[in-house]
Amino acid sequence: MIKVDNCLISEDIVEKAFACNVTACKGVCCIEGDAGAPLDEDEIPILEKHLEAIKLEMDATGLKTLAEDGFAEKDPFDQMMVTTCKPNKECVFVVRKDGILNCAVEIANQKKDFGFPKPISCHLYPIRLDKYNEFYALNYHRWSICVDACVKGEENDIKVYQFAQHALERKFGKDWYANLEKAVKDYVNKA
Repeated sequence: MIKVDNCLISEDIVEKAFACNVTACKGVCCIEGDAGAPLDEDEIPILEKHLEAIKLEMDATGLKTLAEDGFAEKDPFDQMMVTTCKPNKECVFVVRKDGILNCAVEIANQKKDFGFPKPISCHLYPIRLDKYNEFYALNYHRWSICVDACVKGEENDIKVYQFAQHALERKFGKDWYANLEKAVKDYVNKA
């Protein structure tokens, strides 16, 4: 493990290559899995505040699901808040454009610039974040649907933490990320 402030970071985040290749996977991570995207409690009021702009980008099934079930619910397994899913298991915010799954939140933010690109759990992916008291654990989530992202990361020499730089800075700040880069350098030099 690599420690940066109150974060324990898996070595895989530093060692493994990853660069999302949405043209290959078609964004299938937005529909695969046991539940919707995990939401931090503080993200729910942000989504509520910008919901009218987000709704303009949603498809008919998403809007119907939103009207009937809202956009967030408790995951029955771990009791954390997640995005609601459409009957076909897609996240309520999923929209298809040119055969690729996209996020209505992200599209609305790009148009309106309200400072919330998408839920942090989606933005950080393939990094999974868990909180234990005052500590965060950052782990690399391996998923067979991301094989093409691993290949693209290898080809372009992009490690997981580099791919997720903007999301990590969003969550922990630019100074934290600079400290991570220093810790990575120390880790690599010791190897």
